[in-house]
Amino acid sequence: MLKTLTFAALHMTVAFTVVYIMTGSVAVGGAVAFIEPLCNTVAYFFHEKIWEGVRQRRQGKGSLRPSHHVFT
Repeated sequence: MLKTLTFAALHMTVAFTVVYIMTGSVAVGGAVAFIEPLCNTVAYFFHEKIWEGVRQRRQGKGSLRPSHHVFT
């Protein structure tokens, strides 16, 4: 969870800076910096959960595969 929170802080800082440079507006920069990274942070959290499930399924299936070695 700490990784997710630090990612959110970094993302908000970048989003604010980019929008502020583009618009010159602290209000618009602040709004975008809050809303857009918040949505992406939630998406990132679930993305990590999904990939952890994929990783676990791959490991589980890998251990159940029959061996194709031919012993002579």
